[in-house]
Amino acid sequence: MIDDLDLGFEESERGEKGRHRKGAVRKRQGRSGGGRGKTIFALLMALVLLGGIGGGAYIGFDRIRNHFVTPDYDGPGSGEALVEVKAGDTLTDIGNTLYDAGVVKSTKAFIEAADANSRSKNIQVGRYKVRKQMKAADAVTLLLDPKSRIVNGVTIPEGTISLNIYAILSKQTKIPVKEFQAAAKDPVALGVPEFWFKRDDGKKVTKSVEGFLYPSTYEIPPKATAEQILSMMVDEFLRVTQQIDFVDRVQQERKISPYEALITASIAQAEAVDPKDFPKVSRVIYNRVYAGKIGCKCLGIDSGINYWKRLQGKDPKDSDVLTQSEIHDLKNPYNTHDVAGLPITPISNPGEGALKGALDPPPGDWIFFMTVDKKGTMGYGSNDADFRKLQKQMCDNGVLTGTNCGS
Repeated sequence: MIDDLDLGFEESERGEKGRHRKGAVRKRQGRSGGGRGKTIFALLMALVLLGGIGGGAYIGFDRIRNHFVTPDYDGPGSGEALVEVKAGDTLTDIGNTLYDAGVVKSTKAFIEAADANSRSKNIQVGRYKVRKQMKAADAVTLLLDPKSRIVNGVTIPEGTISLNIYAILSKQTKIPVKEFQAAAKDPVALGVPEFWFKRDDGKKVTKSVEGFLYPSTYEIPPKATAEQILSMMVDEFLRVTQQIDFVDRVQQERKISPYEALITASIAQAEAVDPKDFPKVSRVIYNRVYAGKIGCKCLGIDSGINYWKRLQGKDPKDSDVLTQSEIHDLKNPYNTHDVAGLPITPISNPGEGALKGALDPPPGDWIFFMTVDKKGTMGYGSNDADFRKLQKQMCDNGVLTGTNCGS
């Protein structure tokens, strides 16, 4: 019986179009080693398939097999999935993205398929249309196919304000900016849940789509309306915030409303050049507005002034050239130098990094931040001595000039 099983397995090895015929013959000739192991394996398989050791053993064998054999789909896949390869993604990152989207059966399968394809290093950043449950090697091939890359996609950079988003979308779709502005007047109709427009700081709520148009790359469907496009962006915002548990965590850990945390994230996005500064900038904002670290609880940011200028169609100004009348203009609803607390709405559309920074800022007693050089390096301080030291850095690096530097 054992010899018959051994022969049966050798016949199966010759399988599809005789690909392994020569290998099977060589194994037959060298029976003293691998042949015996194969015979035992065949016997175990027969026992499993005949039910001799029960269904539980079959499950156990399947798990053992998957440990040694990389899980991979067999077919070309079906349906459709959109995936994004981001700047700096490694093969592991791409594999994880494909796995999460249900495209490949395992990240390992993709990595092995990519390693076996010398062209895999040519996979470009962008969004791709692929199929679900694909063989990993086919997924690599699709990512290398220019036809799979979305060519009518539009990228919205992090920190872009709504008005500029409308301009970008209008250029891509030929839909007039006015139609996007009209659609944006009712954020709830675009999909923003009502609970987002709730504040715990006592300030009146101003409903705005600002902050909810998530920055990413989007494929714009043919004949899509302004409402549908903006709704796509709102849906992506809701997906990302749900993924990082933003709503529950800011209420439980920060003890503020999600809308206030979103406003904070929008300020951090507008103020910081380097993403690593998002958490610290958020901590400064919380210290000034909520922790009573300064007397008036005034935020004192110039990005709010410039946001208001942009909404009015005016160009923004650097902090050192803003006039006192502009800084202390009480008609500006985004005045945070004389008005305590956070602005009335977000002042940009933050990305995931800024959202996470507002969600989980580091501990610290900083009450101000400054951009100390022209590269965007941020400095932080907790007292007047820190302020003077950082101001000197700004002057030395040419960020501040004139009377601010004692000349």
